[in-house]
Amino acid sequence: MVNVKKKRVKYSYFVILLTFLFIVSCKTSKSNIYEVEGKRININESYTSNTEIEKFIQPYREHITKDLDSVLAYNPVNQEKSKGKWQTNIGNLFAETTLAFSKPIFLKRENKDIDFCLLNHGGIRAIIPKGNVTSRTAYEIMPFENSIMIIGLKGKEVRALADYIIKEKKPHPLAGITIYTNKDENTVMDIKINNHSIDDNKIYYVATSDYLASGGDSMTFFRDSSLKYDIDYKLRNLFIDYFKKIDTLPNITTERIIIK
Repeated sequence: MVNVKKKRVKYSYFVILLTFLFIVSCKTSKSNIYEVEGKRININESYTSNTEIEKFIQPYREHITKDLDSVLAYNPVNQEKSKGKWQTNIGNLFAETTLAFSKPIFLKRENKDIDFCLLNHGGIRAIIPKGNVTSRTAYEIMPFENSIMIIGLKGKEVRALADYIIKEKKPHPLAGITIYTNKDENTVMDIKINNHSIDDNKIYYVATSDYLASGGDSMTFFRDSSLKYDIDYKLRNLFIDYFKKIDTLPNITTERIIIK
């Protein structure tokens, strides 16, 4: 009996030891990355395209190209941002279109009307040449993923907006607002929205881009506003919708900055 008991005790110790070793061996070891090495690979003519990959993507490329190059409208004159001191035909087109297509959305969602539109001159990235207008045109003039934001500003903040525009001396796209300056073009004399001089205490709603709404291009009057509405509409998609709706693009020469 004594020998049997000793063997059982030894066997129990052996089982416990094996169990412990098994648990330890199953424990996941933690690895730490302490160094990453890389090298620059120049992509040039020495790298040939992969035939199999080209065959695979070719149908998709053809489909996208067909969509992008489908004619949507016609443009009778070149529209470009470099011609014009205070306003340009393409800038007017940008602002007028944004205002017109944003209004019904904002009215339906918030039961409020948009008073005017301000975009930035630098956001126009290409001309619209005379000729056919396609979806590709929209991607060329607006390659960014900017969306439309509606900002509420008091009249006194609209004055700061007007002062900014006159100080910048750039043809920022404007619609729905007229700014009057002195003969030296350095002082704002009057601001009219809907043919009425602005009221400092009234709230005006402005259509702009999400980039400018966050204070881009030093437009702090937008950044500091607590009234911001995202209407979930990308500017590029808006232009495509506009091109599909219209037959011929207008050449808009309306003056938004007027010298008294």
